[in-house]
Amino acid sequence: MRSKKKSEKKNKFSIRIQFSLIFIACMAGILALCIFTDTVLLEKFYQNKKLRTIKEAHMMVNELVDNSDYDADDLIKKLDDISVTSNVSIIIVDSGSETLYVSMNCERDMEYVLLGYIFGREGEIKSVDYIEKTDDYTIRKVSEYDTDYIEMVGRYSEGVSFLMRIPVSNIKEAASVANRFFIYVCGLGALIGAIIIYFVSKRLTKPIEELNYVSERMVNLDFDARYTGHHHNEIEVLGVNMNKLSESLEKSISELKAANIELQKDIRKKEELDKLRQEFIANVSHELKTPLAIIQGYAEGLKDGISDDPESMQYYCEVIIDEANKMNSMVKQFLMLNQIEYGEDKTVMERFDASAMISGFVESASMLAKHENIEVRFESNDEMNAWGDEYKAEEVLTNYFSNAVHYCQEDSDGNKYIKIDIERMNGRIRISVFNTGSNIPEDSVERIWDKFYKVDKARTREYGGSGVGLSIVKAIQENMGMGYGLENKTNGVVFWYELEENKYEN
Repeated sequence: MRSKKKSEKKNKFSIRIQFSLIFIACMAGILALCIFTDTVLLEKFYQNKKLRTIKEAHMMVNELVDNSDYDADDLIKKLDDISVTSNVSIIIVDSGSETLYVSMNCERDMEYVLLGYIFGREGEIKSVDYIEKTDDYTIRKVSEYDTDYIEMVGRYSEGVSFLMRIPVSNIKEAASVANRFFIYVCGLGALIGAIIIYFVSKRLTKPIEELNYVSERMVNLDFDARYTGHHHNEIEVLGVNMNKLSESLEKSISELKAANIELQKDIRKKEELDKLRQEFIANVSHELKTPLAIIQGYAEGLKDGISDDPESMQYYCEVIIDEANKMNSMVKQFLMLNQIEYGEDKTVMERFDASAMISGFVESASMLAKHENIEVRFESNDEMNAWGDEYKAEEVLTNYFSNAVHYCQEDSDGNKYIKIDIERMNGRIRISVFNTGSNIPEDSVERIWDKFYKVDKARTREYGGSGVGLSIVKAIQENMGMGYGLENKTNGVVFWYELEENKYEN
């Protein structure tokens, strides 16, 4: 409301005041026009009106003379009517000066005036101003006994003469009186009209002020303001459209803000991805640097013939082959992780028996465990159908098992084993891989899934680990929308992951 009052004060010449000023100016203009018209044109208009009246009477007299029927009731009645209504004095005489018709308002001396005109005597006429002359009549303005008249006199061929007179008031005096009257009336009318239009315009401009208030709030991106008027006219239509515009702008700006947030997220994600790429390249370079250095060193030793002993040369070759195999395995893991993280890896969804998959894997991987004197425990259960990518599910198991083999140690009872379990859990199938040995430090539990993170770097290097095995597990499971994790047990560590259970037959 404070903003609205501020807006009203800001506009010194509001629409309401402009309406009032325009009305007063129009009234003043009309008043000035009336005064000018009365002063300049009223006298001529008044005289022309009198001339039209007297010419109308002449037409009737002419008709009466032509018919030579001076007793015609209809013509006599018309002459009487025009003489009374328009104050025209009419007298008609024949060639013998006998009166044929005289109007009821005819003055006594009009007969003498007519005879004087016939015989060339002007009588008491003070001034004559000729207006029009024809063969049948003469129209003139005369002054007689301090009275002005417009009179028409004429003679027909039959010797019939006529005289018609209309008294003329003082036009200038009448115009002056009329002008003063107009000034008083128009002045009062303008005052009353200004008061009325002020309040009427206030009612008319109130919705416009409300629309202005709404638009100011819209300019400041406040879209809660709404037009609430009900005037059933174009202003209401404008208000409704402004409300729709406000809603549309609010929605569009909200969408733009949401899009901007998403854009910022995308930018941050891109920056993070770029950072990850740089870190990935740096880490890959670091991981490959050691085996490359070893290969290069032993190869140069063979080339320089450091030893001619066949066993030493065989050892050199085995080291080179072993490091090359580690590099090959490492590069394959890097490529797999990169493909999964950047969505370039194809996922093949199918129904498969998870229990049979584990049995097959244990059978092929048991030789690796026996080489390390590790017992592998797995009890084959009934068929457990899962829905997912069997190759990736086995890849997760491979990484868990490989990790378990390298970190497996004897427990307090002298046992050294890896145990694989499979069970149904809340509509999913959970596969767990347990190995005896040391627990993972609490500060490494969350970070162990990060790329190139190694809890025991010396041991990882010893068996040729790259530090991306668990990162591949994380990428696969998150890409499939499935859970994964680890738990420290009393005598070892268990890693687990989940698959979607397929409850329906093909």
